[in-house]
Amino acid sequence: MRRRADSRGAWRPRPGRELTERVREWRAAGHSERFGERAIHVFERPGAEPALLLLHGFPSSSYDWRALLARERERAVLAFDFLGFGLSDKPRDHVYSLLGQADLAEDLVCRRGPGGPVFVVAHDMGTSVATELLARDLDGRLGIEIAGALLFNGSIVLERASLTVAQRLLRGRFGALFAALASERVFRHQFAALFSAAHPLRAEEAEDQWSLIRHAGGRALGHRLIHYLDEREAYAERWHGAVRDWHGPLSLAWGLRDPVATPAVLAALRELRPSAPVVELPELGHYPQIEDPARLAEVVRRAAVAG
Repeated sequence: MRRRADSRGAWRPRPGRELTERVREWRAAGHSERFGERAIHVFERPGAEPALLLLHGFPSSSYDWRALLARERERAVLAFDFLGFGLSDKPRDHVYSLLGQADLAEDLVCRRGPGGPVFVVAHDMGTSVATELLARDLDGRLGIEIAGALLFNGSIVLERASLTVAQRLLRGRFGALFAALASERVFRHQFAALFSAAHPLRAEEAEDQWSLIRHAGGRALGHRLIHYLDEREAYAERWHGAVRDWHGPLSLAWGLRDPVATPAVLAALRELRPSAPVVELPELGHYPQIEDPARLAEVVRRAAVAG
């Protein structure tokens, strides 16, 4: 489908079929907010405090949380698509830094007024955004209050992770070409490998996720979005230190069948923070919130209460 660039460099789809019906329903349940010159897709819901601040991973979006939220209805929720992901704007000339994504998270919470603290739930790439927020708290310059944090299945200690073929290609010399040649068939193969044998990727889920990646020209941005892995190396001391030293309650949950953020990553995090409560999920892969949303909702519920 042909697209055109707007005056800010974000690519807009021409009229036609792009998003699946399920994704369009998710979009209708949320709204768009401005962050600088960019539009950000936001889902929020009132409820008990502390509110859940949900930070998604690469290459997906807040759509990952929908089944979990259908099972956890008591707490207030703030979920959004990071810039460059899902239903948010996807400028082609932008440097996608996790520091900027942390600015976005902090801004979205701050603009909701002097409410209570938030409880951060973070997956994959979102775990590094979370640790940047914790590091800012340690620095005394965080503008929001964090009641606690739950991190799961993120390659926070990058040297212990096993990157996918797609991640390695996107980081390489020909990353832009690989991104431009991305296809639904290749995506489905790569994405399915992240799921456990007991909870395989469903065809509808794959269709939805691909439509979100393609939306607004996002298919060709993978080589830019993968920059977060470089930052995990550049800021390793800062972010690992936040895991180790942050003063609030921090817990971990882990799908042990994850082929990327492997149990070796979990072991490294346990070395950094031996006191952190850990919930092991032996039969789940990289996406526990999609594979078994009821189980992860229970984990989130208990962690937020403890926090």
